[in-house]
Amino acid sequence: MLAQPIKSASPKLRAADIAYDAIESMIVTLQLKPGTPIVESELVEITGLGRTPLREALMRMSSNGLIIQLPRRGLIISDIEAAEHMTLIETRRVIERLIASSAARRATPQHRKDIVTCADKMMVAAKLGDLAQYMAADQALDHVIHEACRNPSAVAAVIPLIIKCRRFWYAFQHEGDIEEGARCHMLLAKGIAKGNEEQAVKAADSLMDYLDSFARKVING
Repeated sequence: MLAQPIKSASPKLRAADIAYDAIESMIVTLQLKPGTPIVESELVEITGLGRTPLREALMRMSSNGLIIQLPRRGLIISDIEAAEHMTLIETRRVIERLIASSAARRATPQHRKDIVTCADKMMVAAKLGDLAQYMAADQALDHVIHEACRNPSAVAAVIPLIIKCRRFWYAFQHEGDIEEGARCHMLLAKGIAKGNEEQAVKAADSLMDYLDSFARKVING
């Protein structure tokens, strides 16, 4: 079932950011499957957003490899490259350590509160087995941490890696453990909320260890 039109959104997000999040969600949850052609008119109808923000979002996704341009076929959703997933996690680990450390050091009191709130929502969703709410809380947590770290270069580098990891996890969720994933995110949230850089970095490593273990289980069968 495709996503419903978006009725409201945070005023802090631009229309293109809202469009990006909407399309990201559809790619991650495989509503837009690998190899699916992008039909702009359909995305307008599904999201309830205009063509201009959608085009900007698609350009961003094209630049980070989530969408590719093929001759005579136009834009399509990129494939899931299982063989390359381990190097993706290896790269993401380095950036996530930097983001966690920076967020622990630079987050405002409101950031710290919001980060724990998002992690709490992940824990609740995991216990209920509510994958949709789990993924939504995960995305919200990333938004707050990325804002808190105040390092746009690191954020720009990690976002496409995060989306590809989410899509990989969703595609092979039968091999996953969302309660363990929620626990790892909570440890990260607590480290950042306490302003403890060492704890935050250690938690970021634990989260990458979880993703690494999950990926190896999938790849090795």
